[in-house]
Amino acid sequence: MERADSQDSSQPTEAPHHLAQPSTRFLGDDGSPDPVVRSALAAVTDQVSYSRAVVALCASRLLMPIVASGDETGEHDPERRAEMAAVTLSDGGTSYLLAFTGVDSMHAWQPDARPVLCHLDELAASVAPAGATELLLDMAGPTPFVLADALLVAVADGNRLVEFDNGDFAWVRTASEDPGPAAADPRR
Repeated sequence: MERADSQDSSQPTEAPHHLAQPSTRFLGDDGSPDPVVRSALAAVTDQVSYSRAVVALCASRLLMPIVASGDETGEHDPERRAEMAAVTLSDGGTSYLLAFTGVDSMHAWQPDARPVLCHLDELAASVAPAGATELLLDMAGPTPFVLADALLVAVADGNRLVEFDNGDFAWVRTASEDPGPAAADPRR
């Protein structure tokens, strides 16, 4: 896979003990993965378990990595500044926006990447503006996972997948959100 940087961001550049807090919704988050999400991703073997993984992702905090870009000269120049950018990868005709379930998996991929805390719908909505077509989670493991096509669009539109006790799945939105176009089949 070939790496291409896109989408500028202005996140802090120092390595914090706690992750940067863009809002109070992530107050105290240390970047640890949600064990429910990790288990759901590891259990994917069919369409139902894939949908269950999406349900878990819809309810979890995720990390979008940003890396320094724009200063590959290797020379010290006080007038030059590196910019922070989200990361996309290309593999043939497919391009991916990267995200991770925990800081451990992000640092396994690239130790100097900085985390931006977000939810799945925010990541999904960032895919196209970043020049990507799919969202790739945990590319360095423990379990890579891809969201694409109509499922990615449904999540980007603010829909969240839920599972009922009887095993049925449905898309939901909060009452304050406008209903969007009909959501996609969650089983991709």
